This record gives sequence, structure tokens and C-alpha cells, in this order.
Amino acid sequence: FQYLKRFDQGYNLDTFCYEAHSVEGNPAECLQQFLLHCGIPDPSWSELRNFTWFLNVQLRDCEASVFCNPDFVQDTLQGF
Repeated sequence: FQYLKRFDQGYNLDTFCYEAHSVEGNPAECLQQFLLHCGIPDPSWSELRNFTWFLNVQLRDCEASVFCNPDFVQDTLQGF
């Protein structure tokens, strides 16, 4: 949710890193973000769950990758 919210607000996501147990927004705002970004017009709860699970895994792997660390790559992969 935090990544999607910042993406919609135009923030640079290259420097953002999720902090465990940090809470932002409310459940309704979170659900709205997922519905806007999941890519399915009328998703079921199962489809929303799969979308959030997949997104979470991808973002966690991205944060752990040295190739996505702005301190390591500096400006060589801007926007990647």
C-alpha cells in the first residue's frame, strides 16, 4: 500500500524502503489503492489477495537486491 500510495503521489520510489510494522492510512484507503492498481475491473477477494501477495514478494525482493540499492548503483539505472 505504501508503495502504491507514493507512486500515485509522484514520489521517487528508488529511495523509499518499507519499515516493518509501520502503519499509514486506513483500511478503506488501502483497499481503494489495491482496487485501482490490481488491473481487474471487479476483482474477487482471492484476486486481491493474490495481487497483494505477488506485489509484496516482488517489492521485498527488490528492496533486498543490491542492484536496486540507490547507494550501490547511484544514477546508472535511473528509473529502473
